[in-house]
Amino acid sequence: MKKIFLIVILICLNPTLLFSGTLKDLSKFKKAREELVKNDIENKGIKDPKVLAAMREVQRHSFVPDELESAAYADRPLPIGEGQTISQPYVVALMTEILNLTNGQRVLEIGTGSGYQAAILANITREVYSIEIKQKLYKRASKVLKSLGYKNVWTRHGDGYFGWKEAAPFDAIMITAAVDHIPPPLIKQLKDGGRLTLPLGNPFSYQNLVLVTKHGDDYSVKQITGVLFVPMTGVALERRGEIPSQ
Repeated sequence: MKKIFLIVILICLNPTLLFSGTLKDLSKFKKAREELVKNDIENKGIKDPKVLAAMREVQRHSFVPDELESAAYADRPLPIGEGQTISQPYVVALMTEILNLTNGQRVLEIGTGSGYQAAILANITREVYSIEIKQKLYKRASKVLKSLGYKNVWTRHGDGYFGWKEAAPFDAIMITAAVDHIPPPLIKQLKDGGRLTLPLGNPFSYQNLVLVTKHGDDYSVKQITGVLFVPMTGVALERRGEIPSQ
């Protein structure tokens, strides 16, 4: 009883004793994020201060499986289950930067995955709508985003190919899975002058990251760089014979 009483007194006198391990971990992760941004994002050409600030702020370790936490700030994709990955941080930063977002805009993300990209977007812009076709990932990402206090992110379980019609139009749309064509429903849900970025090409090989800009009833496409993403899935793509049914 005396030992318990003594421990309580020590904690009351110095509350940080209770959280010293947590604070040490947070400090370690913050340093790792700083190094990641400096060495693997800024040094590779990302310049937008809003994007750099978001990459420094968002806790990537919170979005990866516990057993991969130690690798959270390596500049590489990591498996998150269901045959999906959390994207390489540099690619996350690049896709975010080329959308040229402002804090008053509304963004649609196709492929919530871990929720990490949605969190980055939420640190920059006003509203983020994110759709995930795999229910386990949708539930997990939604829980993590909520626990971290992201109140400007709305998630939905569904086929992202068809977008989020009720919330349209959007200033920008991001597809975080490979597809061999630009989905017409998503073009329709863009505002005039809106931007869409996606890995365009063979879903089972390398793709080109492109930036699509809408001009009235037409659009232009700009090639950015080569990338490698997991294939986009959904009923519409199965019907076209682009992916095997599951």
